[in-house]
Amino acid sequence: MEAPGFEEIDPAGDCGCAGCVQWRGSVPHAVRGKVGARHALIVAAAAGTVIGGVQLTPATAAEHHEARPGDPAPGDGSTAPQGGTSSLHGASGSVAGTVDLARQSALRTTTRAAIINRAKTWVAAKVPYDMNKYWKDGYRQDCSGFVSMAWGLPGNEWTGSLAAFGTRITKAQLQPGDILLFHNPADPEKGSHVTIFGGWTDYTRRYYTAYEQTRPGARVQSTPYAYWSNSSRYLAYRYKGVRAGSTAGSGSGASTKYPGAASFGPGANNAHVTQLGRLLVERGGKRFYSQGPGPHWGDADRRATQAFQKAQGWTGKDADGIPGPTTWSYLVSGKGKNIPGGGKGGSKGTKTPAFPGAAKFRPGANNASVTQLGKQLVKKGFGKYYTQGPGPRWGEADRRNVEAFQRAQGWRGAAADGYPGPETWRRLFS
Repeated sequence: MEAPGFEEIDPAGDCGCAGCVQWRGSVPHAVRGKVGARHALIVAAAAGTVIGGVQLTPATAAEHHEARPGDPAPGDGSTAPQGGTSSLHGASGSVAGTVDLARQSALRTTTRAAIINRAKTWVAAKVPYDMNKYWKDGYRQDCSGFVSMAWGLPGNEWTGSLAAFGTRITKAQLQPGDILLFHNPADPEKGSHVTIFGGWTDYTRRYYTAYEQTRPGARVQSTPYAYWSNSSRYLAYRYKGVRAGSTAGSGSGASTKYPGAASFGPGANNAHVTQLGRLLVERGGKRFYSQGPGPHWGDADRRATQAFQKAQGWTGKDADGIPGPTTWSYLVSGKGKNIPGGGKGGSKGTKTPAFPGAAKFRPGANNASVTQLGKQLVKKGFGKYYTQGPGPRWGEADRRNVEAFQRAQGWRGAAADGYPGPETWRRLFS
C-alpha cells in the first residue's frame, strides 16, 4: 500500500495569508466553491465558527519528523481531526472527554493477537479516513475510532478518553496491541493522535510497526518512535481488558509465559525455540544465526542466549545459555541490556560502515561501494536478481535487490525505490 506523502498547496492569487493557505489545504474544494470569500471565513474560523458543517480552525505550523533518505514517508495523523465520544453506528453518545463508570465496566476481554487482527481488517479494507462517517462495524473512521474498534470498546472514544481504558506503561514494556497516545488538552485539534503498536522493527527500538487510521485511510508502516511529530508527548498505554499470555509480536501463538526448561536444550524442537531465537535477534543476537531462527535447538540458540545473559552481568549457572524464567521474562518484556555488537561468538564484529553517499548509487555509477552493497545484499539473502557479480558498476539488478530489501522492512512508495539512503544502509549492514 502506498504511504501518503506531504501535499503541497499553492495559495490562490487573491490571498496569500497563512490562514487562507490552511483553508485551501483542509477544506474540500466543493465546500470552498460554495462559500466564497475565503479570507473573511478564516477570520470567522478564529472565533470557532462552523460554516457548511465544517469546523474552521486557525492555521497552525505543522511539526514533522525530519525524514531521511531510506525512511518511509512521514505520517500525517497529527493533522487529522477527530470526532468525540459516541455510541456505535453513529448514535449520539456522552460528552467528549468524559468516561462514565458504565462504559468502563463494559470492558470486553481480548488478546493481543485479536487486537492486531482487528486492526489488520481495516488496513486490508483500506477504510478511508473520515471523522464524520462510520464503518460497517459501527466505529468512527478516525484515529480514535480505529483504536476503539481494535480494542473492542463498547463505543467510540477519542484521544481525550482512551487513556481511561488503559494502564500507563513504559517504552520497555510495549507489546503488540498497546497504543501510543498523544492528547493535547489545550487544543485537541492540534497534533492529537493515537497509533497501535505492532512490534519493534529491529533491536535498536528506534522504529516500530504502527497501525493507524490517518489520511487517506487505514495503514501499517514502519514509524519512528514515538511518532513523526510531537514524539516526546506520546504516552504508552495497555488495554485493561487484554489477557496475558499471547502476543502478535513473534508470530502466531507466541507466548509471554515461560514455557518451562524442558522446551529448551539439546534435542528440543518446538515453536518456543523459534520464539526465543526471534527475541534474541531483536536484542542483538542476529550474528549467532547463519540461518533461522528455527524450531530445532542448536548451538546458535545456546550462544545467543548466553550472550544475552552475560550482557545482564550474570555469571556461572545464570549464564549457561539455557533460558530460565528470568531470562525469558527479560526477553518478552524488553527489560535489561541488549547483546553488545561483535565480540565472542560473532564473526568479525557488527560495526556499520559509514554511508558513502547517495551519489554512489545512481545510473552510471562505478565504484567499490556498489560492490560492497551488492555483497551485503547477497549475504542478507537479497541477491536473486544478480545473474553475475555483484560488481562495481551500478545496474538494474542492484536497484531491484535494494528495493526487495526495502520492501522487506515494510516500506512502500518513495521509501522503497531501490536506491539506498542512510537508513537502508544502516539496516543492511547492522
